[in-house]
Amino acid sequence: MDFKKTNAPTTTITRDLMNLCKDTGNIYETVAIIGKRANQISVAMKEELTRKLQEFGSSQDNLEEIFENEEQIQISRYYERLPKPTLIATQEFIEDKIYYRNPSKEREI
Repeated sequence: MDFKKTNAPTTTITRDLMNLCKDTGNIYETVAIIGKRANQISVAMKEELTRKLQEFGSSQDNLEEIFENEEQIQISRYYERLPKPTLIATQEFIEDKIYYRNPSKEREI
């Protein structure tokens, strides 16, 4: 997943709750959908960060190497500057990029 191509804001902004829940009709269902997607994004970001940091890791731990590994520091700073997973998930929900379904509503029909 390419997180740098998202147009999610990097800071928290105020949202109109009525516009946010217009698709589901229930703000709690909307929050649950966004929360589950944010967890998926968070796991993907953590796996990607861990994989990139391991490329620069050394087999021997030396105190000097730990403080001098500039590549790991730059990668960590890049991921810290990315929008938070909740903001990415909210932007995806607003842009209708999240597929969701509610099985209990499907059974009622």
